[in-house]
Amino acid sequence: MNEQKLLDRIVVNPDIFGGKPIIRGLRVAVEHVLGMLAAGETPETILKEYPFLEREDLQACLLFAHRSLRGEQVHERMPLTKSA
Repeated sequence: MNEQKLLDRIVVNPDIFGGKPIIRGLRVAVEHVLGMLAAGETPETILKEYPFLEREDLQACLLFAHRSLRGEQVHERMPLTKSA
């Protein structure tokens, strides 16, 4: 999967977690996944605990963090959905 398709998995929805980046519109924040990885959780364990996540979601979180630290404006992604 190319980098753009991975980044498309990360969205910002102002109605979910105050607009923090989340995975595919689900209620799983990028920072939560990164925190689990930083704490030593393996991708296999995370995927088992969150069966609705895919390996590419974890990869997307890492890419999002990498690009953010590199100074790219990836945090200003368009919302997946807007409430009426």
